Amino acid sequence: MNDFWARLNPFYTKSKTVYDSYKRYLPVTFFVAGFGYDSATLRRIDQLSDNIILLFYLILLMVLISLINLVDKEVVKQMYLTKYKEWYPLATQFCLGGLFSAYVIFYFQSTDFSKSWLFLGLLVVLLVANEFLEDNLTNIYFQIALFFLASFSFLIFFLPVITKKMNHWMFVAGGFLSLLLVASVLYILYRFAALDNIEQLKRVAVMVIGMFAVLNLFYFMNWIPPVPLSLKSGGIYHSIQKSGDEYQLRYESPSWYEVFRDSDDTYHYAEGDTVFCFAAVFAPTRLQQKILHHWQTYNEQRGEWLTTDRLTYDITGGRDGGFRGYTFKRHITPGEWRVDVMTEHNLRLGRINFEIVPVDSADYELATILR
Repeated sequence: MNDFWARLNPFYTKSKTVYDSYKRYLPVTFFVAGFGYDSATLRRIDQLSDNIILLFYLILLMVLISLINLVDKEVVKQMYLTKYKEWYPLATQFCLGGLFSAYVIFYFQSTDFSKSWLFLGLLVVLLVANEFLEDNLTNIYFQIALFFLASFSFLIFFLPVITKKMNHWMFVAGGFLSLLLVASVLYILYRFAALDNIEQLKRVAVMVIGMFAVLNLFYFMNWIPPVPLSLKSGGIYHSIQKSGDEYQLRYESPSWYEVFRDSDDTYHYAEGDTVFCFAAVFAPTRLQQKILHHWQTYNEQRGEWLTTDRLTYDITGGRDGGFRGYTFKRHITPGEWRVDVMTEHNLRLGRINFEIVPVDSADYELATILR
């Protein structure tokens, strides 16, 4: 049949020759192509065009998973669908590479790594492992597991972007929509006898429900980054003044070798000084959120961090550099300090560490940066 089709369609012969000649290089090529395209085109997590591309990848992934199994079980026999079946796993790989590369970019922007390393590590592993998964992409368990993770990771930030609301209910809704998408694929495969038996369907369903439970556990333990929010910049300063549309931030002038220092990592505190914490938090356009600055000091005698203040302010999304805000503290004690920049649901966006060193007088010069 292939020889007959080859005589009728020279393009088929040419593509098959190319495929056989470069088969071992194609996984790397498709992986690099998916990652490179996303890196070059992704701009903002709330950009409509970017999200349409990711949604297209997700829908195409559903179609490809269905096709791979329907063709494999000979449910689909049309020549125009079966003749390029060797390319379906590679196209699946391209979609997964595009999706997980976007997630790595967006999620790394959105969190403090210390609390979300497990989830972020999983995304990185999937991004890199995708290069070597071509043979396993014909396995229904791998297919459904990756599809669920891809749809889940997309919907938990896409829903807040389009609804302009970010809370626990949006996360739960994203999870249930992911289950619905997976259920749709499984229904098609079961309906057309592309699954081995009912027992296989049950095993796949149990696997997905287990993954759903684990990801919800990750969320309520604050191990999943609070996308679509992200901390763009933050630091400790001696004074903050707003002039027009800019904030003037003043900090101790760095030494010649401190090229990248633009805040007071060490704050020389004289009596009467005020310590300011500044943060710029990106949020999608028109999304409103309350931001919390959690001030803590380290108690050496007790060997633990103690909370002194939990100060909040409201932000409205849309600005590329993030919505800017600050809190401040007077009569501060010497020692190690930190400010966690968090959402109102206690999801941490980032941490600012600094040290208070008491001095008798302010004999230092101040530098100014604009934000």
